[in-house]
Amino acid sequence: MAISKENDTTQIQKKEVIDKDIEPKLVVIGAEQTEKYFDKIKNKRVGMIVNHTSVIDNKQDSIHLVDFLIENQINIQTIFAPEHGFRGTASAGETIKNGKDTKTGIDIISLYGKNKKPTKEQLENIDVLVFDIQDVGARFYTYISTMDYCMEAAAENDKQIIILDRPNPNGFYIDGCIREEKFKSFVGMHPIPIVHGLTVGELAKMIEGEKWLKNQNQLGENLIVIPCQNYSHKDRYTLKIAPSPNLPTQSSILLYPSLCLFEGTTMSVGRGTDFPFEVTGHPKFPKENSNISFTPIPNEGAKYPPFQDKLCYGIKYTPNELEGNFSLKPILNFYEIMKKNELESNFFNSYFNTLAGNEKLQAQIKEGKSEQEIKATWQENLENYKKMRKKYLLYQDFE
Repeated sequence: MAISKENDTTQIQKKEVIDKDIEPKLVVIGAEQTEKYFDKIKNKRVGMIVNHTSVIDNKQDSIHLVDFLIENQINIQTIFAPEHGFRGTASAGETIKNGKDTKTGIDIISLYGKNKKPTKEQLENIDVLVFDIQDVGARFYTYISTMDYCMEAAAENDKQIIILDRPNPNGFYIDGCIREEKFKSFVGMHPIPIVHGLTVGELAKMIEGEKWLKNQNQLGENLIVIPCQNYSHKDRYTLKIAPSPNLPTQSSILLYPSLCLFEGTTMSVGRGTDFPFEVTGHPKFPKENSNISFTPIPNEGAKYPPFQDKLCYGIKYTPNELEGNFSLKPILNFYEIMKKNELESNFFNSYFNTLAGNEKLQAQIKEGKSEQEIKATWQENLENYKKMRKKYLLYQDFE
């Protein structure tokens, strides 16, 4: 999804990321409020932490933020690319290579793979970093991990970092277990719930305020957040551009926190189909329990999808079925059906506890605990988190 290929955004929109039945509110994202940050980057050497979602509305048209800043004589030295790359087309987990943007000639440095944090050498010719990436509000979605590492690099090298905030499409609730320290990883950098109810700007303030950066480094005045206007956590915000190849629709974005746990199992979540993160299935899942069948094939976001070219049976979900919130019902249901058919022995893989952020959830599922029983064990930690979260809110809360 290169900034030099204007048709890419249109192609995504045809996948119905926009819900045409809902009249969108006039939310003004941080990047569009140029009067609040242009003076901070003018006549400075700028490093951009951006991807294909870094698009703004300008004069009744959409333009990539990098293009817009160049048109306004901003000196962009480097583009730092997160998972899925600057163009947003790489598969999940695929190593991103360094290179140059074909339109502008600007150097692109990958922050996914071995180099997850800008190095001192990579920041030598940069005065200020600008982060503008659309998140989806789930702890294991790695754009927020990239933001953390960039904040850490800025703190270590005395650089300013500006977070241009965007709404959270899953920002209207909080749910899920808190990540335990033992399970800290790139898909769980912070001790927050699976659905954390924060924008990236609010999370940046929390990371700074709770001293979560490495060695408890602090950014102080070098951290600047440009909040959105006309946004509230009460809003059900619909994205205009798919945030990554396997979240092509608003339904997949809303279902993602619940269905991503299946990435830690033997099941398919529909990678290699037209409806990733809207289905779960397996070649041996009983037909009588299915409402859909699908055959994963390689595509732009899944070069080697699980069960490639094999017919899978499973269940297709809608957000309404799961009440639009984080639900354990899918994974509890699938585990019980697979167990009934003596297929549960290899149901979980080693990645499940990393995604869950603890080892308790897997044990509770195996013990046959109900969703209500499992969620009850999270409540004390969630209440403590909610109290902490209130200190960093930039917008009206959903409660």
